[in-house]
Amino acid sequence: MRHHLISSLALALALSAGSVQAGEDLSRLKARAAKVEITRDTWGIAHIHGKTDADAVFGMAYAQAEDDFNRVEANFMTSLGRTAEAEGEKAIWADLRQKLFIDPAVLKADYAKSPAWLKALMNAWADGLNYYLQTHPTVKPRVIQRFEPWMALSFSEGSIGGDIERVALTQLEAFYGKRQLAMTADEKGLLFKEPTGSNGIAIAPKLTLDGAAMLLINPHTSFFFRSEMQVSSNEGLNAYGATTWGQFFIYQGFNAKAGWMHTSSGVDVVDEFIETIVEKDGQRFYKYGDQLRPLKTEVITAPYRTADGAMAERKFTVFKTHRGPIVREENGKWISIALMNKPVAALQQSFLRTKATDYAAFMKVAELKANSSNNTLFASAKGEIAYLHPQFIPIRDDRFDYTKPVDGADPATDWKGLHALKDAPHVLNPPNGWTFNTNNWPYTAAGPYSPKLADFPKYMDTFGENPRGLHAELVLKDVKNLTLGGLIEKAYDPYLTAFARLIPTLETAYAATSDSDPIKAKVAAQVAALAAWDRKWSTRSTETSLAVFWGETMWAKAAPAAKAQGLNTYDYMADKLSAADKLAALAEASDRLTADFGSWKTPWGEINRFQRNDGAIVQTFDDTKPSLPVGFTSAQWGSLASFGAKRWPGTKKYYGTLGNSFVAVVQFGDKVRARAISAGGESGDPASPHFNDQAPRYAIGNLRDVYFYPEDVKKHAVRTYRPGE
Repeated sequence: MRHHLISSLALALALSAGSVQAGEDLSRLKARAAKVEITRDTWGIAHIHGKTDADAVFGMAYAQAEDDFNRVEANFMTSLGRTAEAEGEKAIWADLRQKLFIDPAVLKADYAKSPAWLKALMNAWADGLNYYLQTHPTVKPRVIQRFEPWMALSFSEGSIGGDIERVALTQLEAFYGKRQLAMTADEKGLLFKEPTGSNGIAIAPKLTLDGAAMLLINPHTSFFFRSEMQVSSNEGLNAYGATTWGQFFIYQGFNAKAGWMHTSSGVDVVDEFIETIVEKDGQRFYKYGDQLRPLKTEVITAPYRTADGAMAERKFTVFKTHRGPIVREENGKWISIALMNKPVAALQQSFLRTKATDYAAFMKVAELKANSSNNTLFASAKGEIAYLHPQFIPIRDDRFDYTKPVDGADPATDWKGLHALKDAPHVLNPPNGWTFNTNNWPYTAAGPYSPKLADFPKYMDTFGENPRGLHAELVLKDVKNLTLGGLIEKAYDPYLTAFARLIPTLETAYAATSDSDPIKAKVAAQVAALAAWDRKWSTRSTETSLAVFWGETMWAKAAPAAKAQGLNTYDYMADKLSAADKLAALAEASDRLTADFGSWKTPWGEINRFQRNDGAIVQTFDDTKPSLPVGFTSAQWGSLASFGAKRWPGTKKYYGTLGNSFVAVVQFGDKVRARAISAGGESGDPASPHFNDQAPRYAIGNLRDVYFYPEDVKKHAVRTYRPGE
């Protein structure tokens, strides 16, 4: 009894001390909130202003949490390798993959060594999220009860898919779980994956009506992946655009003098190495030239939630070489992986570039060389336009094919430092007056003034050309007297370049088929319809429906064969697929349209739909619930405006989940002018008026005015408040 009493008193004293500490913390955060002002405009978009950059970051983190704390926390559960703590053992392998590279102890040390200004931003970021949680006690985090400043370093680059995701989970599980697991068809690249890259276009003043540079910002990500906002301070910060949930920098956007648009790059910056493992005296080594180097081992603990809600954990002994961790086994050999892991530099570069007001300032920030996955389109009020390749590009021996695992025992395969920025493909103020990227290679970025393929190592690009690249060149070819409205029209140009190439081969296949073949009569009307079609999408177009279904049917057959032969799938469909296969695919597509919609002449808008039913990160779709018709198609077929849609369990209609997510057109002159649209709306709360208020405009590409200057924000303000009010 006495022991119980002492324990109770000790607990009471501890709780009392904790309450005092929590009260002091809340008092400090209230004082910080008093230095921040948030204005919500008519679309619910947050315009945050703070006295300092750190104050603005505090408000930015708070406003993001207001709009969708679930997505903020989910992103950091992923980046910290803690998803299994909420979702159970199925998520352990993704967590383990993350923890191979992200070590809290290392990040805490990195935080302690960070520049004072960056540390202040990380402190403010954590304060903003924690203040939101303290002032919203009904919001219950699934895992992260308190955010620590160092956590910001775990998610320092805003791309939708980080380099770490190149590690195949099945193979990681097979190696560390000691089970035989085959790579999935998806991991082998045999299944079609909707392009999740982006479009960026920069236009020089000489091609615009007002003599001012312009920029198209058109990321293709999963919907609701980023928040749209403006963040400013008395220290010169004033950035508007899309920020990935939980990050404290505008990832794709603009300030009063310059804008930046990132597209996913085809540069090879993630490499695998075949390691020769030798066991000697009870210890493992790996061969490196004539050396035997000790294989580093480390124990990683992966907590997870059990089916009954209790917490459990698994421990893994992992192995690492000087290049990086062992992630799989192939033909009896262990495979290590090397990739960029520079969190402090990456976070600095991500934030500092938002304050750059011209090309020289942007390039000075780029010298941090901590961007591995993004091409960049840039435009400024000085009239500068540019295309930049990523800045983290390892120097390698071009004799080796780094698209496949290379021999790690050969020191010649090692990375040899990083390329200088001038050594990568780039474009600055080309005479033609435009530059672009659509996740295609850089060698058509400025038409005849593009970088030349022969001047660069082959690892500078692994993507090659794509149908959107061909489309962008078409719409930019004769551009002049361009306005913001005109740039929007080009961004939504309905031409489908893939079908412009494929349909003539269908006509040839039809003509070459014997009249006695029953397939010829079965598809005669369909071939005629596609032959007469202008290759442009619209909600009213029945030909778009037929072409997409035909293309999808062909792709399923052609992609595995193309990969096996090392060919591009589009090339295989056009040049290698037999006449019989092309006609059979058209018949199958027609039958599916008829079965699902009553006729193969079904307007595309009846099939292709936008729907947002709830705030879940993984959406559930329902044909019986309201949805909106969308004209633009998947980027797969060359549509610049991208809408990645498909059938879902229980649906016949196609519902989009990725593609155009945030779109903006910006003009830089004496004043910046912009128009923008986001998929759905700003809030993740279905009860909010801003949950789906942008959807009707989004579905037809009707961009709204951006309120950038204080007088415009004030004119369209619905609510102005301080965090916590």
